[in-house]
Amino acid sequence: MMEREVVFAQTLEKVRRLAKEQGNCIGEEQVREAFSSLALEEAQLQMVFDYLTAHKVGIGQPLDTEDDLSDTERDYLRDYLEELALLPVRSQGEIEALTISAMAGEEQARHSLVEVYLKDVADIARLYAGQGVLLEDLIGEGNVALAFGIGMLGSLERPDEASGMLMKLVMDSMEEHIRESSEKETAGRKIAQKVNKVADKARELAEELHRKVTPEELAEETGLSVRSIREAVRMSGNKIEDIEYAEDSL
Repeated sequence: MMEREVVFAQTLEKVRRLAKEQGNCIGEEQVREAFSSLALEEAQLQMVFDYLTAHKVGIGQPLDTEDDLSDTERDYLRDYLEELALLPVRSQGEIEALTISAMAGEEQARHSLVEVYLKDVADIARLYAGQGVLLEDLIGEGNVALAFGIGMLGSLERPDEASGMLMKLVMDSMEEHIRESSEKETAGRKIAQKVNKVADKARELAEELHRKVTPEELAEETGLSVRSIREAVRMSGNKIEDIEYAEDSL
């Protein structure tokens, strides 16, 4: 059973990645084919489709991602794309020639190739919008990954491998940025909960004793450790008013 769940999770992640590569869109038959080895029932497959839709993946056709952008982000994207429109338009032959030169280590070719893919980075960033990070930051992370990837093109054997490698690096960088942002937000909530818990307990005890309480008294009455209480005081910036403490003890 556990092995089947692992395969299901891995398959779902592969489907989401494929959808990203296809403009946040995937065909119904592609999904069915991906999960064919698991022999899912129709109701289970429908749950997969519902999950993908909830995560902004279009089934058969792309979803409108403009709704995920704030007015500020729309203005930024419009201005940014107008700037990119001023860059030279390269033919497929020119892009291949630039890629070959970049693979050989030519700096000017690498610089020109970065410009070629900037619009693609912006398009990918729009697919990741609405996940708790700014569009501008997503584009910035993607552009850094793009420049890094172009510096690695010398490791490829063929120029037609470049685009896939570069866009994978761009997507990985955006996903990592979203993940780190989410982790920081979660950590922030945990800190706030801890501070609020200690503050509430301190207020209750202070009301009973009609005075401020020490960390040691609070620990004895609540079962919280003195260390945990002192950490909460520090994280609050020494703003828990009902605790009496010496500055050098924190």
